[in-house]
Amino acid sequence: MISVASWNVLHRVHAENWYEEVAARWPDESARIAAVAERVAGLDAAVIALQEVSGDQLAALRDVAGARVVHVLRYPRVPRPKRIPTVLRDRDEYLVILADPGSVRVAGEAFTDDPGKGALVVGVGEFTAVATHVSGDVRGPGQLRDLARLAGTGPAVLLGDFNADRTTVAVELGPEFDVAELPPGLPTRPRRDGAEKSQFIDHIVTRGAVARGARVLDGGGLSDHNPVCGTVSAG
Repeated sequence: MISVASWNVLHRVHAENWYEEVAARWPDESARIAAVAERVAGLDAAVIALQEVSGDQLAALRDVAGARVVHVLRYPRVPRPKRIPTVLRDRDEYLVILADPGSVRVAGEAFTDDPGKGALVVGVGEFTAVATHVSGDVRGPGQLRDLARLAGTGPAVLLGDFNADRTTVAVELGPEFDVAELPPGLPTRPRRDGAEKSQFIDHIVTRGAVARGARVLDGGGLSDHNPVCGTVSAG
């Protein structure tokens, strides 16, 4: 059994380009980065998958990783400021998995139809752990099929921002995969009143394993997403 967590920590350039409230709430990005790193370090999980990690954020995560191994995938696309100059020193964007010692990087690739989304695959004991960020448009279904391939054949857990509701993810991945049901209430991606898109788009997905205790944690306004966590056992 392993404990897992996933969190889209919001790349600063995306926040600035899309007028996210987080950017206004945290005008000092270095302070937000430090707070995010501290929160990640405090997560009680053997595998932590993070999306939208800037180069500045990655450096802070390395500083607090302790014994955890930091596995990374750098996207070929570098987020570009569209409205204002960014405060980031390093605009590169990463998928990251922090995992217990003994974990091994297996693969990592950006999706062919979106150089700013992709998957990072790490072996953790008997499990294949996949961190992912999926495009939120017509490219999503094909990317989910790529994820099914990358998950291999043994027990697997897929963690990330799927940009789709639970039913959609389950249908596209296929019957071998199970998408953990999250309790109602605190959403993984809070949206403004009247928004039609799902507010539960971050998921814990298993294949050849069972997820238990899946829940959403309060991210404290550090990102536009809240973390999700749970435990996974082979079965």
